[in-house]
Amino acid sequence: EVHLEESGGGTVQAGGSLILSCTASGLTDDNSGMGWYRQVPGKELGKECERVARVTKDGRTFVEDSVKGRFTISRDNSGTTVFLQMKSLIPEDTAVYYCAADSVWLGFTACRGRYMKYWGKGTPVTIAS
Repeated sequence: EVHLEESGGGTVQAGGSLILSCTASGLTDDNSGMGWYRQVPGKELGKECERVARVTKDGRTFVEDSVKGRFTISRDNSGTTVFLQMKSLIPEDTAVYYCAADSVWLGFTACRGRYMKYWGKGTPVTIAS
């Protein structure tokens, strides 16, 4: 059974930084990459989760334009833990951040929906202005 465990969420002042972590168990024989979505308010149902960043199984990293230059994704040597380093945070970054794993990543999808193989439970991030 695959399990994704997130940590690192919380409240921080605008301009501050946070690091989210996600550790996977049971994913070693899967071709899935790992990364992050975040729940965006006001989006239509079924597309409320916005892709943020991901690391493919072979180690390539992708970061969405909306956060590029402020967010960095990396993983540990074992490939079982990914980190999302977030800096220069703004109130618009406030969201529930979900760790996910799959080989195909849609730009927008339902949070914890069926289009991604695996999801974590989510960790809230609040940016105070």
